[in-house]
Amino acid sequence: MNKSSANSFFWRDDLAASRDVSDQDKIGYEITLTWFERWRRGKGLRPGRESAKAFWRAQVLSKDRKSWQLAQWSEAIRWFLQWLSFCEKHGGNGLSLSERVYRKTHYSGARRGLAMDTRDCYAGHAGRYAHWIESGEIRKHHPEFDAPDGMARAILNPENARHFLTWLVAERKLAYTSQKQALNALAFFFRDVCGFEEVDLKVRFQKTHKRIPVVLEKEEVTKVLSDLPEAYHFAAKLQYGTGLRLSELMRLRIKDVDIERGIVVVRGGKGDKDRVTVLPQSLVPELKEWKKRNRIIWQGDRDELQPGVGLPNALERKMPRAGETWEWFWLFPARGLSNDPDSGIRRRHHLHRKVYADNVKKAAARVGIEKRVSPHVFRHSFATHLLDSGVDIRTLQDLLGHEELSTTQIYLHVTKNGGACGVTSPLDRIDLNTGGCADYTSTIDDIPFLASKAGR
Repeated sequence: MNKSSANSFFWRDDLAASRDVSDQDKIGYEITLTWFERWRRGKGLRPGRESAKAFWRAQVLSKDRKSWQLAQWSEAIRWFLQWLSFCEKHGGNGLSLSERVYRKTHYSGARRGLAMDTRDCYAGHAGRYAHWIESGEIRKHHPEFDAPDGMARAILNPENARHFLTWLVAERKLAYTSQKQALNALAFFFRDVCGFEEVDLKVRFQKTHKRIPVVLEKEEVTKVLSDLPEAYHFAAKLQYGTGLRLSELMRLRIKDVDIERGIVVVRGGKGDKDRVTVLPQSLVPELKEWKKRNRIIWQGDRDELQPGVGLPNALERKMPRAGETWEWFWLFPARGLSNDPDSGIRRRHHLHRKVYADNVKKAAARVGIEKRVSPHVFRHSFATHLLDSGVDIRTLQDLLGHEELSTTQIYLHVTKNGGACGVTSPLDRIDLNTGGCADYTSTIDDIPFLASKAGR
């Protein structure tokens, strides 16, 4: 077996260097093991004999196979298990390159105190970069970077990262925001994971134009809210009434909602910034009832001596018992307990974003909304309806937490008080039944600088 570096093993490199496997068999082995590794990673299983058995039952024996296929595939799996045994004997674990990169990046993000969403984003892009190299895409698109010294050297080459980012734009057609995320993720990977002192990937993306947001009419909002299950009904009303982002809504705690002052405090929002938004007064009675129901859940956790809820950043170390107090409890707690991804402690998390989002989408489909509806549409509708009612753009910028006014101005394109909605189409001025034109007189007289011309 080929040992690339201390505790670093790559089955593709070792398979290519193996003298015990013919060149023809190497091709078949690589196809089979790529299939197995893709299935294993998709199921979240570690490499080993048990995952190989599960793969054989679920994938190989699920259909009628020819005898030569079974023989070749079993030999490939047998070679992999022998290779894995060699890895473990010399301190390795047999994880794929993309898995190792993902874990290292996620760990480095946690050490830096990055938010979970940011860690997942950075680790995901770094893992995809590693998989791009691991799968041979770099050889396919850029033969000059064939990585003769192995994949470990290839992934540490910033030139390869530049080609990967170019590939994302040229072939995967990533949006501008996703391009920036991938660039930031790889910069973080080279700097904080690999230890590069200076990182300049020399990539400049072409910025795409901002898209017009999807907005629901008030009647459509009412229809969606009325069809939502009770468990998500109040959350959706609060999101529409406050304009919160989905992550901000899910992370709300009891102490963040001030009924007396009529405000909702967003802690550590986008860009790790705090802000204040309005609390709908019509929701106060329902909010009080909601808190009573949550207090029963909180008291049940205390009676069963469950660990307190997770706290942001270093607060759990500074105030170890604060997570057990009522004021830090989630406003939208999950129904059951789950393992904390940071600490591994089994405790009550907040409502899962995907569960809430799926219910919003399904409710919109059931009531016949012919728009692409997601929870973020409630935020778009909040902003647009406030502009319709006459709220100034600066106030709206503060409520939404936008750093740049230009971000808020996108809603001017869909408000009824301006933009295209303030223009009458020329088709509406034509009498299609007679072929003539509608009466312009009243319209022209209403415009001062045209009225005098109309009277001539």
